[in-house]
Amino acid sequence: MKISIENSWKQALTSEFNQPYFLELVEMLRAEKKSGKQIYPPGSLIFNAFDQTPIEAVRVVILGQDPYHGPGQAHGLSFSVQHGIKPPPSLVNIFKELKSDIGLVNIPTHGDLSAWAQQGVLLLNASLTVRDNEPNSHANLGWAPFTNAVIEAVSRTCEHVVFILWGKFAQQKSELINEDKHLILASPHPSPFSADKGFFGSKPFSKTNDWLIAHGVDPIDWAL
Repeated sequence: MKISIENSWKQALTSEFNQPYFLELVEMLRAEKKSGKQIYPPGSLIFNAFDQTPIEAVRVVILGQDPYHGPGQAHGLSFSVQHGIKPPPSLVNIFKELKSDIGLVNIPTHGDLSAWAQQGVLLLNASLTVRDNEPNSHANLGWAPFTNAVIEAVSRTCEHVVFILWGKFAQQKSELINEDKHLILASPHPSPFSADKGFFGSKPFSKTNDWLIAHGVDPIDWAL
């Protein structure tokens, strides 16, 4: 089976693509599309996070739950939306914390986080697809074993990575991460429902760069 994904990830995850769960996932996605259901992001962008950030370049992982489920929003990077799309509330709160944490003069005017991805921030959703206007609709489709394998591959093969886990769902993935060589930064989710319960003031961006610098790794330029 041919999967169009960046070569380093294809090599790291090659055993996953022929697993029964993944073959079933592909067939279910094809069946949904054939039935007329709208799925986000477009097929060419499902593996965008991997295409933007080769495994050997990963310095940070920011884990989301599933893609945005509105038209034109999702483009394969967790929490990110394409240029011209209004940043959703969670992303607005991420930008507020970013400004407070590292002293940005202005909050970004767009929500495209591609510049982070291109510096080694793997913007990974636990599910890589979703149905139009149906949040978490593909959560049980088979993506979880695949993205768990992604987290395990990063933990196993990379050094001194910062894993940013916002919210209880993301924090459940901590068991896949070797904390002897990686840093986990956990806090409440940036959603308006929980941001005031410890996300604001958690300083994930400066803490990430402090860790990277302390381990001889170039920091992330978080400005967009």
